Amino acid sequence: MKDLLSRFGFHCTPFTREFGIADRYPLQVYDDALKGLTEAIDQRMSCALVAPAGTGKTALLRSLVHALPEARYRTHYVKVTGLSKRDMCREIAAALGLPPAGTYPSLVRKLQENFTETSETLGLRPVLILDEAHDLRVEVLAMLRILTNFDMDSRLVLSIVLAGQPKLRDALRREELDDVAKRISHFATLRPLSRDETQAYIEHRCAIAGAATVPFDGGSLDAIFEIGRGNLRATDQLARKTLGIAHDSDAGTCCAAYVAQAKKVLWP
Repeated sequence: MKDLLSRFGFHCTPFTREFGIADRYPLQVYDDALKGLTEAIDQRMSCALVAPAGTGKTALLRSLVHALPEARYRTHYVKVTGLSKRDMCREIAAALGLPPAGTYPSLVRKLQENFTETSETLGLRPVLILDEAHDLRVEVLAMLRILTNFDMDSRLVLSIVLAGQPKLRDALRREELDDVAKRISHFATLRPLSRDETQAYIEHRCAIAGAATVPFDGGSLDAIFEIGRGNLRATDQLARKTLGIAHDSDAGTCCAAYVAQAKKVLWP
């Protein structure tokens, strides 16, 4: 029996998270979000990316880092949430390559000194990306106004990018976080794909994996959309599992019945 890749004409496993930035599916909503974030950072401001789970948030952050030239920016990425203010400062210090030790006030000073040195001595603009920010404690979110306060709030040194699910926006609407919210100059958003976009996305992922033809019939494409509702993560999981079931069935094309089987295996 042929292996799965050769059966469907792929040169690599399709529908995984391992794809290059240049291979990202082109969609206007993503391009608009990326443009808004990069423009805010170019203005030395802070911004936020709010997106439902599985809609491409992390992939867009990768594109954002790629879009910021290393000759002009120094980006730092942190994805640890649910921490105290001190522990979050320690995680940020570790991301900056600093010793993650000290009291909370000393850590804040250490971070601000590093950001200032990056800006003034190295001539680079520091950018701090906090992923999964919807899980940050209120007091940690409130701390961000301190991290971005330089020379009595008279200088723009550090750009912070908050990225998280919709409850991040809800958190920033809280009265005690009003000052933090006012420091966010741009909110970018993502959404699930439409039916037509889902079909085009699947065709695109098959093409970048090397397939000359799309091994999904119309019924299977409709079924993937009806089940996944345009969620990229669910679409990838369904498509990949459906291919496996079709292969095990010695079929050259995926049909709606195989998608239904895939759903039962993935989400019994």
